[in-house]
Amino acid sequence: MPDPRDFSFAAFIGSRRIAGGPLLEVARAVKSALLAGEDDEILIFDAEARPVEVDFRGAIADVEKSATRALAVIDVGETRRGPGRPKLGVIPREVTLLPRHWEWLADQPGGASVALRKLVEEASRDRQGRDKRRRAQEATYRFLSAMAGDRPHFEEATRALFAGDNQRFGELVATWPPDIADHAARLGQAAFEERS
Repeated sequence: MPDPRDFSFAAFIGSRRIAGGPLLEVARAVKSALLAGEDDEILIFDAEARPVEVDFRGAIADVEKSATRALAVIDVGETRRGPGRPKLGVIPREVTLLPRHWEWLADQPGGASVALRKLVEEASRDRQGRDKRRRAQEATYRFLSAMAGDRPHFEEATRALFAGDNQRFGELVATWPPDIADHAARLGQAAFEERS
C-alpha cells in the first residue's frame, strides 16, 4: 500500500485506496486494476479532495493522455494570468468600496493599490492558521461526502470535524473501512491543529 502521507492524488476503487502520488502513476495503477478485473466505482481525488476525471477506456497510452489533459485543466486553473504587471504577477480586478473607503485609500502613502496590497498581506498573515484549518475542513468534508456520505456516523463525524474535536472525529471514522478512515484523518490533520 502506498504511503498515505505522499498523496498529491489518490485513487479509490470502492472503499480501497489503490494508489497515491503523481496523477500519471495513479492513472496507470487504476488502469492495471481494471485490466485485472476490478469493477467497483473508481474515484480519484487531488490533494484538496476535488474529484479528478480520467477516461480509462482504451490502452494505457490513451489513459495517460487523458490524465495529462486532466493535469492541464488543473494547471490552467491555478496559473491563469491576465493583464497587469505579469513579471510581478499583478492582476487587475474590480473592487467596489464605499466612498469613505476610497477617500481613506487615497490618503495612504503609495495610493490605493499599495494600501490594499499591504492590508491583504497583513490580513493573510494574521489569518494563516485559520485559513489552513478551513481549507483542511473543506477538503476533508468533500472527501467524506464522496466516500462516506452513506456510512454510519457521517453527520456526527462532520460535526466533529467542523467543531475541531479530533478525538470524536477519530472515534467515528474508525468504524469505516481503514483506507477511508486513514485518508480522512490525513486530510483533516490540519483541521485539528491547536487554535491560536
